[in-house]
Amino acid sequence: MESVKPVAIAPGKGKLRRAFAKVLHIHKLSGVAPEDGVEKVKKSLEKVESDQDSAKNANQSRLFDNVEEEHGKRLALEALLAKLFATVSSLKSAYAQLQHSQSPYDSDGIQKADNLIVSELKTLSELKQCFLKKQFDPCPERTLLLAEIQELNSLLKTYEITGKRVESQLKLKDSEVIFLKENLEELVKQNKLLEKRLNQSLQLSNPLDDLPLSGLNPTHFTTFLHHTVKSIRGFVRLTVEEMKLAAWDIDMAANSIQPGAFYYKTDHKCFAFEHFVCRVMFEAFNLPYFSGSSESSIKKKSNEDRKVFFLRFTELMSMKTKEYMTGRPKSRFAKFCRAKYLQLIHSKMEHAFFGHTHLRNQVNAGEFPDTSFATGFLEMAKRVWLLHCLAFSFEPEAKIFRVSKGCRFSEVYMKSVAEEAFYSPESEPRVAFTVVPGFMTCKSVIQCEVYLSSS
Repeated sequence: MESVKPVAIAPGKGKLRRAFAKVLHIHKLSGVAPEDGVEKVKKSLEKVESDQDSAKNANQSRLFDNVEEEHGKRLALEALLAKLFATVSSLKSAYAQLQHSQSPYDSDGIQKADNLIVSELKTLSELKQCFLKKQFDPCPERTLLLAEIQELNSLLKTYEITGKRVESQLKLKDSEVIFLKENLEELVKQNKLLEKRLNQSLQLSNPLDDLPLSGLNPTHFTTFLHHTVKSIRGFVRLTVEEMKLAAWDIDMAANSIQPGAFYYKTDHKCFAFEHFVCRVMFEAFNLPYFSGSSESSIKKKSNEDRKVFFLRFTELMSMKTKEYMTGRPKSRFAKFCRAKYLQLIHSKMEHAFFGHTHLRNQVNAGEFPDTSFATGFLEMAKRVWLLHCLAFSFEPEAKIFRVSKGCRFSEVYMKSVAEEAFYSPESEPRVAFTVVPGFMTCKSVIQCEVYLSSS
């Protein structure tokens, strides 16, 4: 009896095939199953496997179709969204064009932008209906590319419009700069004109023309003192402005002159600078020619000495300061101006104001340049010198006086520059410092100006 060869069972086969193979194997071992029966069983098994493979392939095909259909729907939705964003970008570009056409007014540009906005809004409405009715684009790949191109073109148009707007704004700013420069030039011209008028007003007319020496009275001295104080305050304002331009700390500068002084208002700190200028300019005022040398010291003045001072007073009054100094570069007045400038304006201050010390070098050489700062100083120095000559023209000469810090206020000898000190009835005002010195002439008292603080 022939041995029955076992039928190899392929891994992964179904339970039915394994069952048939097991039965056939048993029948062959027992000699029951014939050869043709085995063949029939094999054919049946192969047919069953073929049917199973066909069903499997059909399932796989249906699964692939489902996946491909889902991918197509997703791609179509992406195409719809891309077209939506591209339309929004076009709408934004059209709105930017509409804004740009409004200023400056462009009717054609406004009409074109308006039509484009309406068209894009219609497109948005159509896309909404397509989404609700699920009517997707049959060729999403092409739609994606076209939407990307449309969006990039819209962005490019938006950037171009933005560039034009920035360019127009730049032109507007340039025109504003030109306008402001013209205004600045006009203001500079006006300032120079006002400065010229101010300098001309500083050139005092001489009310003492043809007035004899014996006709002098304290009213004349008071008038010239008023002009002198006015010129001092003008120079102080000019100096403070230079400090501000040089970015100096005004509070620190005022505190260095009068440490610990209390000011009722911030603007009152200018009185500290006036105090400093008056202290320097009126120093040695009681001495003839501001000097204590033997040449100028006179113990008892005669009528001739008074005439000399009065003559020099009238002589300087009738001439401009620059002309007088040019004609007499080594005169006492020129030496006075040079010494007072070097004493009043420190080299560091001058360098901070102008960035150099050329003015100081010229002053040392006996020359004053034709600048507003130097001119302001010379006019102030001229008035102080004139007041000095006028003081020594009286018999007896006018005497200068100051009030010490902490003194009680006296209406006879003092005049307050700040009325705020009298607002507090609880404390008695005391002198903080003397701003402008006082004078006594012909038994008359010209009050000094003081800054008061509460005790």
